[in-house]
Amino acid sequence: MSLAELTTRLRDFAKARDWEQFHTPKNLAMALSGEAGELLSLFQWLTPEQAMRAMSDPDLAASIEDEIADVFIYLTRLADVLDVDLVKVANAKVDRNETRFPPKPEGA
Repeated sequence: MSLAELTTRLRDFAKARDWEQFHTPKNLAMALSGEAGELLSLFQWLTPEQAMRAMSDPDLAASIEDEIADVFIYLTRLADVLDVDLVKVANAKVDRNETRFPPKPEGA
């Protein structure tokens, strides 16, 4: 499924439940922040090494995947409501970052 198809599916999902009234930019940004916090909480007390191995624990992996999905869903809904092309703005940001943060010189 493409991002455009997912966006349409999420829009239809919200509409079928009459949730569009709640999907304001402010509410979606707040929900996105909350879900990002839930994702963060899964890693909060892990060492860097434990965090790198988190996906090898089936229960933790399932929780991480759920929270990543929630973050992605709310971000996708927010972008849709604001008519922001996620791929376009992400590429533009990477373009700016390539200028701001040049590659490390070879051998450095």
